[in-house]
Amino acid sequence: MLSLDFLDDVRRMNKRQLYYQVLNFGMIVSSALMIWKGLMVVTGSESPIVVVLSGSMEPAFHRGDLLFLTNRIEDPIRVGEIVVFKIEGREIPIVHRVLKIHERQDGHVKFLTKGDNNAVDDRGLYKQGQLWLEKKDVVGRARGFVPYIGIVTILMNDYPKFKYAVLFLLGLFVLVHRE
Repeated sequence: MLSLDFLDDVRRMNKRQLYYQVLNFGMIVSSALMIWKGLMVVTGSESPIVVVLSGSMEPAFHRGDLLFLTNRIEDPIRVGEIVVFKIEGREIPIVHRVLKIHERQDGHVKFLTKGDNNAVDDRGLYKQGQLWLEKKDVVGRARGFVPYIGIVTILMNDYPKFKYAVLFLLGLFVLVHRE
């Protein structure tokens, strides 16, 4: 059974110690946000780290792989490159490979994507009437990955009670831990 000794620890803290612990927690959260913003600036991507949520890119990437992205404007998009893109009206970005590129005389580039494990291209995923993606749709390009590390994120999204339990325990640890 879960021991409630932590409540005694919180009760024994004076106000100064409690404020100190809350400030510590705030510093941890703000440091994480600063690191995230710093990664955004360095990589040029609004989301420098993403988790693969489906098996559509197997065998290259599996569900739960953590991808590191960059999105430098000056780098041209190439066939075979793995891009992460957002579609208007959908919140979750998609990780797929560039299948074809269509470049006009004026230099405007459009491209078509497809998941390695999918039978057809992604035109069925794009918004209605859209046949090609443009550079503005790209969140980033995969530059590296760590296998299966992102499975924790998937578990937290699939099981909200698990997410709240983990967040509660982390917050509690920061508040009660005195070092």
